[in-house]
Amino acid sequence: MNFGQAISTCFSRYATFSGRAARPEFWWFFLFQILVSIAASMLGDIVAGLVSLALLLPALAVGARRLHDIGKSGWWQLIMLTVIGLLLLIYWWVQPGSSDASD
Repeated sequence: MNFGQAISTCFSRYATFSGRAARPEFWWFFLFQILVSIAASMLGDIVAGLVSLALLLPALAVGARRLHDIGKSGWWQLIMLTVIGLLLLIYWWVQPGSSDASD
């Protein structure tokens, strides 16, 4: 999956929390979020806030689908509220998907 396909897939499944997301889909969308957020912050605080709100739901959805791909519940994303939890999530997100993970 390339950059364009990943962005297209994430926006076509904007609020779909079921299913799976492969590593390339997740990480390409993550890169897209960073690039768009940097560009929006150069345009002003209001634009940056609107962009952040617009990208929040698809980011949570692709994160949940990525966790499903490794056999974890999407609810594990709640631990990103802590620094230790964020490090654990990053570790899980870089793991290869399992063929027996449930949705």
